[in-house]
Amino acid sequence: MSSPESRQTVEATVRRVPRYGVFMGIGVVLGIIAAGILTMVGTYEPSAVLDVIYPPGQVFGFALLWTVPIGLALGGAVAILLERIARRHDRVVRVDRETIIESD
Repeated sequence: MSSPESRQTVEATVRRVPRYGVFMGIGVVLGIIAAGILTMVGTYEPSAVLDVIYPPGQVFGFALLWTVPIGLALGGAVAILLERIARRHDRVVRVDRETIIESD
């Protein structure tokens, strides 16, 4: 059997959008690197109040609690900024839209 078709030409907007997950993932990786750098340059002297020396692994964990969320937020902010910039370069194109309905 033949299938009825309908064709029409419509306008569509083409725009480039950054992948938010990629930018946020890069922000997390940069946060981990920043925590490692902070751990390496930190001093490990006894605390004056508690008379405790924190091991580097624990310092790294505490630093991750701050640097990873900050990196995540900054990566998302960069993606939003790039989307706003890319929005200016949107273009409208004409496309053929075709609907095919199969009959049994």
